[in-house]
Amino acid sequence: MSYLIKPAGYNALLDLSQTELGIKKIKDFFQQNLSSELRLRRVTAPLFVLRGTGVNDDLNGVERAVNFPIKDLQGAQAEIVHSLAKWKRLTLADYAVEPGYGIYTDMNAIRADETLGNFHSLYVDQWDWERVMNDGERTIGFLREIVQRIYAALVRTEYMVYEMFPAIRPELPADIAFIHAEDLLQQYPTLTPKEREDAITRRHKAVFIIGIGHPLSNGEKHDGRAPDYDDWSTPVDGKPGLNGDLLVWDNVLGHALELSSMGIRVNPEILLRQLAFCGAEDRRELYFHRRLLDGELPQTIGGGIGQSRLCMFFLRKAHIGEIQASIWPDNMRQEALLAGMPLI
Repeated sequence: MSYLIKPAGYNALLDLSQTELGIKKIKDFFQQNLSSELRLRRVTAPLFVLRGTGVNDDLNGVERAVNFPIKDLQGAQAEIVHSLAKWKRLTLADYAVEPGYGIYTDMNAIRADETLGNFHSLYVDQWDWERVMNDGERTIGFLREIVQRIYAALVRTEYMVYEMFPAIRPELPADIAFIHAEDLLQQYPTLTPKEREDAITRRHKAVFIIGIGHPLSNGEKHDGRAPDYDDWSTPVDGKPGLNGDLLVWDNVLGHALELSSMGIRVNPEILLRQLAFCGAEDRRELYFHRRLLDGELPQTIGGGIGQSRLCMFFLRKAHIGEIQASIWPDNMRQEALLAGMPLI
């Protein structure tokens, strides 16, 4: 079921031409800053990968990948990528990138099972990034440092937008807050995970929630995470999680907006632990998993940063369809237009 938020009295601050100009400036400026902060170089990414290799990201493990047969490979199936979480790590190994450096790429995906709405589209565009790290950096402190560097690039980008369009006032605080998903549950035990995200992000305006994927004390996960890329089972100060989500407060819609999902990646020991925990031990024989278990892949940290969501937030738009072209239900398109949100 699609879901549309219609903010009362919404009027876009920019017309279509200004919006397109803003999108270009934001994408150029942010990726340059991200590259400088994390020492990343741009590489070209695939739109599809072979099915059965374990390279595609299966997100929560239930989303279907769009697939098609390849005539010249005797009908072998290719899948449109969901993200490039595993492909990036393979690429870092093949490029022999040194610790402290990494790669980023423009990732384009189709997620056919997405629930459509203001924040979600069938079409996903994000900067996928991955950086080689030392085993000694496998700490919550290092994760926080990387998050702070990404957040610094976000703050600079917002100020650039303000200089370009003075009607768009900066809203991000100077610093981002950190909280573990378990602590968030204890603060708001009667709320759902999304309601907890809204509550904490409304308070701090920018938050990184640590520990996504492992069941909390109430037996439920804050959100799903596949078992074979992020490390969500290593105890951190007694609570599991070396990963998380970066959220900002969207004043236009009155909700938290997730801009990035990221984390320190699994090593062979953590991979086996998380596969066993999820009952997915059969994946050990897939191409990606075999290379990781054989010690051929570097230890990395990485994530994705939504391009359309970033532009949506910085340009103060109420619907992601005001930023990117996609397919929407007819009733959503009509309702959005009446609410001042013409969808591209």
